[in-house]
Amino acid sequence: MYEWAELRHFRYLLTILERQGFRAAAEELRTAQPNLSVQARQFQENASVRLFRKMKGGRIRPTETGLAFIALAKLLLETRDEVINALIAIERGEVGSVRFGCTPLVDQGLFRTFCELHKEILPVCPVRPTHGDTAHLAEEVVSGTVDAAFVTLPLRHPDLRIEELRRDRLVVCLRRDDPLAAKASLQTSDLQGNLAVLYHPQRHPDAHERLLELLRDTGVQIEEYSWASHPSEMQTLVKGGHGFALIREGITLDEELTTRPIAGVDWTVDTALIYHKVRHPKTVPILVKRLRKQLPQHGRETVLNKVSISIQASTANGKRPSQRVKDEPVQMTLIG
Repeated sequence: MYEWAELRHFRYLLTILERQGFRAAAEELRTAQPNLSVQARQFQENASVRLFRKMKGGRIRPTETGLAFIALAKLLLETRDEVINALIAIERGEVGSVRFGCTPLVDQGLFRTFCELHKEILPVCPVRPTHGDTAHLAEEVVSGTVDAAFVTLPLRHPDLRIEELRRDRLVVCLRRDDPLAAKASLQTSDLQGNLAVLYHPQRHPDAHERLLELLRDTGVQIEEYSWASHPSEMQTLVKGGHGFALIREGITLDEELTTRPIAGVDWTVDTALIYHKVRHPKTVPILVKRLRKQLPQHGRETVLNKVSISIQASTANGKRPSQRVKDEPVQMTLIG
């Protein structure tokens, strides 16, 4: 469709826009300035776009489209390099097998899709799934025991590449025959005395503490409660009449259970893929881009403009987040 567009066009135009002029770009690219002018004009005419305006002194200023071009051209050229790196690694036999991890709170369908995408690229490469908590999997990725892992945020580590993929709303899980199930959404006050099933505090120590803090901010006090180490266990406790639970929206439910959103808050579970910045299978960055294309847009755009309140995982530097602004939406991130 766009056979006239070649990678050199993107490299040339990116340099022109970043250096804000043809002369500086020609010097950096070691080519003639008239050649750059011809390439830039042909690209813009073929694509029917205007990427820059000429200013005095031979300088140029990117248009709004030009600013978008800078980011997209970098992505395209980065993808080119990642594809070539992956092909070289495969040819050298450097991707013999892979071990991918996943935490219990992550959508298992997302994890399976990622593993299947890798099999499409390398059908003969065995994929070894493993499971654990965010902090545990992060340590294994850093040590090289695990090649990449799906975790729930927050997480910070200087050696890890953290690719946020999805944000799913936290909703209330309750029995279908509960009187409050007749409501389209619940108020935070409805949680008082009813929210009594939580993810195990030792599996989520920082997130557990932050969740209790957020609940207190909305006037909900949690005293005695049951805990579980897996979303299925939480559903079993709810089904058994032990109270409500907060779970990821969209999770497969027992037929006796239902979910309701909480009015007035925006708490989410944020999913990311992590891998070592240097020591990772060269197929992983390509898989991330392929996976992003398959994700529904709403899953990635939810609460992007909301106030983000997050806690740090056990691998962070221990600093506490700043106090949120009162009466503004809150993003609740959990670590798995």
